[in-house]
Amino acid sequence: MTTGDLVNIHPTELKFPFELKKQSSCSMQLTNKTSKVVAFKVKTTNPRKYCVRPNTGVVLPGDSCNVTVTMQAQKEAPLDMQCKDKFLVQSVTVSDGTTSKEVVAEMFNKEGGRVIEDFKLRVVYIPANPPSPVPEGSEEGNSPRNEIAGSLFDDVSRTLEETNEKSSEAWSMIYKLTEEKTSATQQSQKLRQELEMLRKETSKKQPGGHSLVLMLLVGLLGCLIGYFLNRT
Repeated sequence: MTTGDLVNIHPTELKFPFELKKQSSCSMQLTNKTSKVVAFKVKTTNPRKYCVRPNTGVVLPGDSCNVTVTMQAQKEAPLDMQCKDKFLVQSVTVSDGTTSKEVVAEMFNKEGGRVIEDFKLRVVYIPANPPSPVPEGSEEGNSPRNEIAGSLFDDVSRTLEETNEKSSEAWSMIYKLTEEKTSATQQSQKLRQELEMLRKETSKKQPGGHSLVLMLLVGLLGCLIGYFLNRT
């Protein structure tokens, strides 16, 4: 806490959780220590980067006021997460009945014997998602739990690989048998077509009877069809 004759300011540093491309906010509290109305004004060395609400106002005797400071989203992180930005909080006693809307810049001029209190606050960046601490005496890489988990993972991976290999072999065999069946069916259909053509030609030459050649071809066709069907 920063303390003066007029106000107390808490905290003494403005700590912003820093995360790229995201806004971040923090707050400070001003407490009036006097029996008079105190006016305040907040200024920064980088006004385009920060938004202060309220940046001016009054604090009644013994009362407090919260000020919220919002940092705009940043596209890149500063070197070593160090920030040179600073804030200045000025305070001065004013007449009773003064409202926040009546606070003007001239009130904070030191001319005319006015007593102006100045407080400087620096900006500190903190990680938005700090890493979880590792308990003492435990090493993540060598813990028994991790060793068991790693062994189970290896076993499951090995089983999956073996299953995939067997599945590939089965599908290859099914594909081969299907190809052979298709080929046999096509050969059978071709032989039947040739036999039918031969039968028609023979019938034209020898009506009312069957030649010995036709009977031999029929027998041969039957043998071939039986052979191919047995293979499938």
